[in-house]
Amino acid sequence: MKTVSISGTGIAGPTLGFWRKAAGFEPTPVERAPALCSGGYVIDFWGLGYDIAERRGMIAEITRVGYKVQELRIVNDRGRRAAGFGTKLFTELTGGRYVTLPRSELSRLLFEKIKDTAEVVFDDEIVGLKEQPDCVGVQLKHSGERHFDIAIGADGLHSAVRKLTFGASQQLEKTLGYIVAAFEARGFRPRDEDVYLMYGQPGRMVGRFTLRDDQPLFLFVFAVDGDRLPSTLDQQKAMLHRKYAAGRWECPAVLAELDRATELYFDRVSRIRMRNWSKGRVALIGDAAFCVSPLAGQGSASAMISAYVLAGELAEAGGRYQQAFYNYEASLRPFIEMKQRGGERFAGAFAPKTRWGLGFRNQVIRAFAIPGLATLAIGREINDNLQLPEYDFRSFQHH
Repeated sequence: MKTVSISGTGIAGPTLGFWRKAAGFEPTPVERAPALCSGGYVIDFWGLGYDIAERRGMIAEITRVGYKVQELRIVNDRGRRAAGFGTKLFTELTGGRYVTLPRSELSRLLFEKIKDTAEVVFDDEIVGLKEQPDCVGVQLKHSGERHFDIAIGADGLHSAVRKLTFGASQQLEKTLGYIVAAFEARGFRPRDEDVYLMYGQPGRMVGRFTLRDDQPLFLFVFAVDGDRLPSTLDQQKAMLHRKYAAGRWECPAVLAELDRATELYFDRVSRIRMRNWSKGRVALIGDAAFCVSPLAGQGSASAMISAYVLAGELAEAGGRYQQAFYNYEASLRPFIEMKQRGGERFAGAFAPKTRWGLGFRNQVIRAFAIPGLATLAIGREINDNLQLPEYDFRSFQHH
């Protein structure tokens, strides 16, 4: 078993491609976009994802493009501090192995590790999968049918591979009642270096974080109740204007910047829960298999963990892909289900739907200043209760 089709070049896809290549196999990533995606939101990166990046020799690069955020600050209508906490707590809980970086930058760094050693097909997508006795037929929209030993869906929340293999995602996707949106601007004032600012009203939050090159990133999280997800950029901007028209703080200025934006990340907050992550010669990793919601904070790390474990199990199974898929799922399912439960609890903390909820959230955050309380409250969420398997990928190249 040598060839593997990988749908997606976000986080999970390039991670799987690297470790499959390290074991002497031939991965072929397929990406529907014409190039790697840019923009989006920033992520906090620690735990087992950090460990995998370290095994790939990427920590220096990640540190270079990342940020050492000093404070999360919640502000009121006038921009005055209402609550917040310093990130020294996270540094202590993770032993200093903690960094904030744009998700698109992590994706780019992961892709850099495979772009010169694997065939990558951009501007194409998988539109059909046909199981055959000794391979899987992968129908590409523009390039016709190709054959691989196995096919892997690493194509995110709205996975085409999942839909082709398991059916409509409505049966597997649970929406959590929020939409998240993000865009970058340039030259916005004021600037607050290494501080993540959040302003909230019932059912809506807007955040600001300053990136390098004088580029602020704006993040919106807001509650929806049956609203249809707008599909065009103009419709998405119009929805944000409706939701934030009554906002104080910097909302009018942020909406003015939004009008000038040409790119906008915009998606619903959902989680995917599946009975199985594989079927025949097809398996899913990352958000395609078990999206824990963008607000859970560990989606990218979980994607890397799943890709690493699947690559290792495939290598150890020596061509018995059914055994590899079984071992991969058995190893990770309890860990992933715990992350999903935590993600659902955490979603409402960004944009509580009532004034009482906002006040209670701020009180909890203020209490983090009490020594030991924050560790007690979030220490379990920070520390991953999974022993990352050790795979000797170099030895597999000689099998």
